[in-house]
Amino acid sequence: MTAPLVVIGTGLAGYNLVKEFRKADAERQVIMITADDGRQYSKPMLSTGFSKGKDADGLAMNDAGAMAEQLKIEIRTHQTITAINPAEKVVMLGNEALAYSDLVLALGAEPFQLPIEGSEHLYHVNDLMDYAEFHSAVQGKKRVLVMGAGLVGCEYAHDLASAGFEVDLVAPDAQPLSRLVPAPVGQALQPALETLGVSLHLEKAVTSVSKVGEQYVAHLSDGSQLEADVMLSAVGLKPRVALAQAAAIEVNRAIVVNQQLQTSAPHVYAIGDCAEVEGLNLLYVLPLMNGARALAKTLAGQPTDVKYPVMPVMVKTPSLPIVTCPPAQDSEGEWEFDGQSPHIKALFKDSGGNLLGYALTGDCVAEKMALNKELPVMLA
Repeated sequence: MTAPLVVIGTGLAGYNLVKEFRKADAERQVIMITADDGRQYSKPMLSTGFSKGKDADGLAMNDAGAMAEQLKIEIRTHQTITAINPAEKVVMLGNEALAYSDLVLALGAEPFQLPIEGSEHLYHVNDLMDYAEFHSAVQGKKRVLVMGAGLVGCEYAHDLASAGFEVDLVAPDAQPLSRLVPAPVGQALQPALETLGVSLHLEKAVTSVSKVGEQYVAHLSDGSQLEADVMLSAVGLKPRVALAQAAAIEVNRAIVVNQQLQTSAPHVYAIGDCAEVEGLNLLYVLPLMNGARALAKTLAGQPTDVKYPVMPVMVKTPSLPIVTCPPAQDSEGEWEFDGQSPHIKALFKDSGGNLLGYALTGDCVAEKMALNKELPVMLA
């Protein structure tokens, strides 16, 4: 009997892969393994839940049982893979050895843990179970401190303020979204957040957190302090690579794969936030969806390279729409700016005038489709 296709992880990457695979192969045995409860949900919705009045159950679309029935697969919840043995083609769940014909690592990424005193008081929201804990923690509370002014931090600050919380946003950056967009675009978001009631504390870092009675106190790098009922750390994510590393599978920033998403170990693949495709580790939905479609075909016997077209990133801050297509990391060129805050068009061009990236705010977001046609694809 042929060993099953085993997929580790039931997030967006894992479930979308298996959905695509079932279109090509309705019969092959598939086993999905997850450390959580296996509920299907859309991760981008985690940073829009409060303004929509939704708890974790409200964000969940299906439980593991419904997904297993829908996809005709077996899903093992609350189980942890302790080791991968590529030579024997087995994964270990404690003492149990589960054989696979092909193995897919859809492990995702995990939150950076700040190495500061009192970090145990911080919440992180990276999956539905985290959201349930955080949602429960803020019930009946007023003040929330958000650490980190990147994509996720800004989206959470916006979402919580929209839901009526008093929000302090603390970050060492000079303006919001500093790693994603040029400075004038990030600066345009500041008044939009402040109008919602977000207090920004930029160019400051939280150096420690202490508990005083029922309150928490954040001690900042400039010597000031901020009190809050609940504190959320949103300072970034790092791909989960430990399992692959322990199995001697090649790892760089993430698990290294080729354009067919194959790792350095035969019959072992990686997809989504944990994968680095030709040097690209993109923690967004569109690359993941492209990967799921390509890998499903490969696993069904039709080897297919993943291709990355132009894939804009939409920032979920409704009070100021922002969309960006950052230039590739090694791109040489300069930003050109047109318009005035809050309606800014920023274009990144090389010395020949070729468009390599953009960032748009407010009304300028409407130019997205036209600009996409001018951009080079990310991975051909």
